[in-house]
Amino acid sequence: MPEYLLKLASIYLLSTFKFVGGPLLGRGMGLSFWPTLSLTVAGMMTSVVLISGVGRRWVRYKQQQRRARQVPVFSPRARRIVRVFQRFGMAGIAFLTPILLTPVGGTVIATLLGVPRGRILLHMLWSALLWGSVLTLASEQLARLLHR
Repeated sequence: MPEYLLKLASIYLLSTFKFVGGPLLGRGMGLSFWPTLSLTVAGMMTSVVLISGVGRRWVRYKQQQRRARQVPVFSPRARRIVRVFQRFGMAGIAFLTPILLTPVGGTVIATLLGVPRGRILLHMLWSALLWGSVLTLASEQLARLLHR
């Protein structure tokens, strides 16, 4: 039993920081679709809730640091992110978060851009459900192909 709980905890914890790893690890450990999807979504949403909760204070702190060091606000990477946000809104950031930005990175970006916490949570939830389903199904199909 403790070994099984360790499996579940490792999928959950990996998904808090690197979303793509959750479905891959879940399939690698032999878990079925629903437990893998649930743990992956729960892991991402845990980091989204925590980061969005402390995010406003962190944003103020980073802005003060940047002003003190006189660092430019817009790097080339920051400009690309702002372009995505201007074109697609929070839905675009949420869509890219699980596969490109990581749960922590996507939430930090949304917080920095001033998106209200409720919208962050809503958009990250649908994104986690969508990408969690796609990646879990894809990892199951890949496992079937490899075991033939």
